Amino acid sequence: MSKYIALSIPNFEGNEKKYVDDALEQGWVSTGGAYITKFEQKMGEFLHVENVAACQSGTAAIHLSLIEAGVVPGDVVIVPPLTFIAAVNPVKYQFAEPVFIDCDDSFCMDPVKLRKFCENECEFCSGTLLYKGKPVKALVVVHVFGNLADMASIMDTAEKYGIKVIEDATEALGSKYAEGELAGRYAGTIGDFGAFSFNGNKIITTGGGGAVTARKPEAVDHMRYLSTQAKDDPHYYIHNEVGYNYRMTNIQAALGVAQMEELPEFIRRKQANYDRYKVLFEKFELCKLIPFRKGTISNQWFYSLEVNRSRITATMREIIESLEKRGVQTRAIWGLINEQIPYRNSAAYQLEKAEYYADRILNIPSSTQITEEEIRYVAEQVREVFESLAGA
Repeated sequence: MSKYIALSIPNFEGNEKKYVDDALEQGWVSTGGAYITKFEQKMGEFLHVENVAACQSGTAAIHLSLIEAGVVPGDVVIVPPLTFIAAVNPVKYQFAEPVFIDCDDSFCMDPVKLRKFCENECEFCSGTLLYKGKPVKALVVVHVFGNLADMASIMDTAEKYGIKVIEDATEALGSKYAEGELAGRYAGTIGDFGAFSFNGNKIITTGGGGAVTARKPEAVDHMRYLSTQAKDDPHYYIHNEVGYNYRMTNIQAALGVAQMEELPEFIRRKQANYDRYKVLFEKFELCKLIPFRKGTISNQWFYSLEVNRSRITATMREIIESLEKRGVQTRAIWGLINEQIPYRNSAAYQLEKAEYYADRILNIPSSTQITEEEIRYVAEQVREVFESLAGA
């Protein structure tokens, strides 16, 4: 096999080496240094927010947000079932209880079912929403694959019932609304808190790393404080709160500064490549390319095919392995979190579409440096594999 097209790989075609070498020469390689501050400033300027705190990962950003939202043991946090498990695990870190709400056709939280859950399954007493007697303190909404959730509707419900909203924008840096009351607003800037990830497969990367922002700038300052072991007097090691080792390193931030310079071009390429796939899969009956929400401008981080299960009964593993043999790396969407062993006893509300999509979604190569020739090759191989499986 001479050709191999990876699913999503980092792109270092800018000033990454220059800035990392500069950090090395200065000796600032750990959890302090000017590139961390510069990266936070670049993020804030791009997102049009006042304050951003760089941190260790998107998971750390969500955990810090839950702490800042006041989530404590015994509280309830509303979460999605169809996402990466890192969006939900921090709820358990706080010894809180997740309740899973179904997705809509964007794979993001269904605002209609969210409202029904609050109205029909909960009790609103003295300004606090209670589920089985426990306070519903927060909800985590994930902008899946760069597709934006219906945040206007979700925020209406959250504000009515006093629920703190944590936006998991780990896959949606650069996605924004183009129409309606939220026009011009970016993913991660609408809820009470916004979490971002810079893992190696994200639209920009710092190798690892994340960032967190909040509606209140002082909340970001406090999360930054918590992320550096809650140092009140670093010279004499005084700590007045329990802190965490959640800080980003200066080396990572140097990569991030260079990647932020490239972000608009990366988004442009993602969008152009999605349009190329759209043409190639048009009128193909064995699968369809999933669209992004109308009225939004998505970063189109990941491209998803919905497998036609009336024609193809092969398992997703068989599909993925068949394409791997042809040099095309793909992946299935996540297994439902509520079906994973740590969460089998957690409550789940009216799950239908999450279960439907869990067995039908295949992600195809979406790197920013993929060529038109490679895109055509991917589409050809997908078509051939699906046709062979449909005829089997």
